[in-house]
Amino acid sequence: MSNLKVQVFADGADIKEMKQAYQNKEVDGFTTNPSLMKKAGVTDYKTFAEEVVKAIPDASISFEVFADDIETMAKEAEILKQYGENVFVKIPVVNTQGESMIPLIKQLSENDVKVNVTAVYTIEQVKEIVEVIKPGVETYVSVFAGRIADTGVDPLPLMKESEKVCHSKEGVKLLWASCRELFNVVQADEIGVDIITCPKDVVAKVPNIGRDVNELSVDTVQGFAKDIKASGLSIL
Repeated sequence: MSNLKVQVFADGADIKEMKQAYQNKEVDGFTTNPSLMKKAGVTDYKTFAEEVVKAIPDASISFEVFADDIETMAKEAEILKQYGENVFVKIPVVNTQGESMIPLIKQLSENDVKVNVTAVYTIEQVKEIVEVIKPGVETYVSVFAGRIADTGVDPLPLMKESEKVCHSKEGVKLLWASCRELFNVVQADEIGVDIITCPKDVVAKVPNIGRDVNELSVDTVQGFAKDIKASGLSIL
């Protein structure tokens, strides 16, 4: 990972896995979201956040608001930001009704709150976000490149354009969200993306970057042989 310019963040909410990744210096930061918290069985947000920040005091951590209206989101953001200096408050670019959260993002940025704007899919959204960010306030713009690719659309043109827009203002960083495979890390690095969030299976593969592919044929066949032996299957 030392040769990468892009920072690799772990995407998840399993506290044990987060602690392990931090202690082993596998990643540069962490992001969570409501779906990942549900999957990890988190039952108390406050306890979860306190435990995470205590265990990971000096790496970036993003906690997301739960509310669906600007007023309540603002109250939640005030609570979340207090958990630590390393905390970024995740705000969706729109709510469930499709209403823009740009006014809240502007308000929080003007108050020096570090925001991670999530669920971003278009260059228009990227431009709107960057326009309202207070210069110098560290901010992440999370473009869901992986989910865009899931629709059959190449996300690279959008990510390249987003890189230029985000880097036009001091403090704004572009985040490649919903990484699908290790090659996405290489792609993000090549086009100047600041951060990429990866699930644990992709994080585990990062050390493979730069490996000689000529070694892989033997490795692959050895893997098959191991599984043949373990399965007890035979042809003859």
